[in-house]
Amino acid sequence: MLFDKIDPRQRAWVEVFPSAITQNTLAIKSLLSDSCLLMAVVKADGYGHGSETVASAALRGGADSLGVATLQEGIDLRKVGLICPILVLGNLVTSEELDICLKADLMPTISCIQQIKLCQKIAEANSTKFNVHIKIDTGMTRLGCDLAIASELIYLIDNLPNIILKGIYSHLALADGESDNYAEKFTSLQKTKFEKFISHVADRSHSCCIHLANSAGTFLGKELHFDMVRIGLALYGYSPLKKFQNNVFLQPALAVRAKVTLIRDVPSNVGVSYGHTFKTKSPSRLAVVGIGYADGVNRALSGKISVLIDGKFYPQVGSITMDQLVVDITENPHIKVGSVVTLLGPDGKACISPFQWSSISGSIPWEILCGFKYRLPRVVI
Repeated sequence: MLFDKIDPRQRAWVEVFPSAITQNTLAIKSLLSDSCLLMAVVKADGYGHGSETVASAALRGGADSLGVATLQEGIDLRKVGLICPILVLGNLVTSEELDICLKADLMPTISCIQQIKLCQKIAEANSTKFNVHIKIDTGMTRLGCDLAIASELIYLIDNLPNIILKGIYSHLALADGESDNYAEKFTSLQKTKFEKFISHVADRSHSCCIHLANSAGTFLGKELHFDMVRIGLALYGYSPLKKFQNNVFLQPALAVRAKVTLIRDVPSNVGVSYGHTFKTKSPSRLAVVGIGYADGVNRALSGKISVLIDGKFYPQVGSITMDQLVVDITENPHIKVGSVVTLLGPDGKACISPFQWSSISGSIPWEILCGFKYRLPRVVI
């Protein structure tokens, strides 16, 4: 059909590099002991990179399992034929959800007694076993059962014939706050709480997977690794720890690109875009680029970022609008309509990091990567 012939690079797009995901997985595994497993966290559509693409690439790099946030995310991975262990990190609370979880061979996260009783009932009704992970709260104050009832929950599981405890885990709240003394102490406190609990259930912990570290925890040291690490941001090429942000072994796995759609030659003292927050100081050559905040380029970045064209930086000027933004290309007369603009990721030897955007906009790199909208086709390179 005619509509099938539209080039995904017609206006703006996201390029994804699965080879970078594979290499990042291999590089992170090299930091682990031989017995330590790696879970690739591919929730939120693989942090905006495409969950199927990321999952397959991470498995090629040696990932042992996958982590998702929702039931649907897990089902989508099963539909494309992935058969590895998949843990649902979010809460499933209804019989319907847990029944589908069981039938899709996904492992739910258990945070309370009511959930485990539902799992037993569903597994018994299906004459099968239900593999689960228990999450305990050591200081995140989000999902996870209170430490006070965690032992009781494990005791209950041990006496339920259709439940198999596959994992016990917790989540670090401040591991990426490396320069913060409070953060360092709190991470240590979480580790101590976790270890103390594990020691109380030593007879059970040897038969299931113990895990605590996210990407930041993984880089902080092997004392946080336990049986498995859960890798999110680092999988996509970025370390949450400042001292590791420029590590050469992590490769960005995504680039956001768009095309120049119009070039304007304007005199000095001309207002540009909504509000005229920017006015030209001299005769200027401006490129209109077909991407805006409806695509995930936050309006708070207006006039504060640069873009790459053929490996060179050019300032973005004026307010970023819903579908377009403007770049000052005065110094380069060779840029033309159709030239490719890189907003994020590598271009030649240069690269724009989501950390640069997040520090400007008051966001975090996780949100930046997850924010690129459906209007941007994913092009796998």
